[in-house]
Amino acid sequence: MRVFVAGGSGVLGRRLVPQLVARGHQVTATTTSAAKLDLLARLGAEAVVMDGLDGLDAVSVGEAVAAARPDAIVHQMTAISMAHAGKPDIKHPDRWFATTNRLRTEGTDHLLAAAEATGVSHFVAQGYASWNGIREGGWVKTEEDPLDLMEGTAAHAGMEAMRHVEDVVLKAGGAVLRYGAFYGRRSRDRDGFPYPSGTVRTGGRAPRTAAARHAGLRR
Repeated sequence: MRVFVAGGSGVLGRRLVPQLVARGHQVTATTTSAAKLDLLARLGAEAVVMDGLDGLDAVSVGEAVAAARPDAIVHQMTAISMAHAGKPDIKHPDRWFATTNRLRTEGTDHLLAAAEATGVSHFVAQGYASWNGIREGGWVKTEEDPLDLMEGTAAHAGMEAMRHVEDVVLKAGGAVLRYGAFYGRRSRDRDGFPYPSGTVRTGGRAPRTAAARHAGLRR
C-alpha cells in the first residue's frame, strides 16, 4: 500500500514511518525542512519538502498528494515544536497552538480535498483526548463521548479545532485516533529526537478501526 504521511518528520511521524515501511508499505513523508530529507530517507520513505507550513496551502497539498498517488493518507501535521511555535506556553494555548489549530482545520480540509480529488480510500488523522473529556455522565468515557470544548478558556480554540478534525474526517469515512498523553524518559534517538511513549486511543467503531488498520496502524 502507498501511504502519504503528512508531518512525517515530526516526533510521532518519525516513529510511524519506519513501522509502515517495516510492514511493506511504500511511504511518502513530508517535512518542512530540506535538512530533514536525509532523515526521512534513512527511515525508508520518499521525502517531500512542504516548505514552511504548506499544509495551509491547498494547491501545494493537492500537488504533493497527487504526485504520491497514495492509497492512504495519515495526517500528523502540527506546529508545536520550538522551531515553529517557540517555547511551550501552556498558559496561553490559544497563542502557542495558533498555527497547529489552523493545520487541524484548514490543513485537514486541504488533505481531505486532495484525498477526494485523487480517490484515496483511507484517511487517518491525529486527535487528542487526554484531559478534554466531557465533564458529564460517568468517569469512564468511550469513543462516542464528545470532547469538552472548554468554552470561556484559552484552550477553547484548540478544542474547536480538534472537534473539527473529528467531524470532517469521520464524515468522510476516515479514522481519528484520539491520542492520550505521551510521556517517558527523556531519551533521544541517534538524530537527537526524543522518543515519545504513552498511550494511543483509537476509534471504537468498526469503520474507524478498519481504516486505521488499512493505513498500517495497529492498536
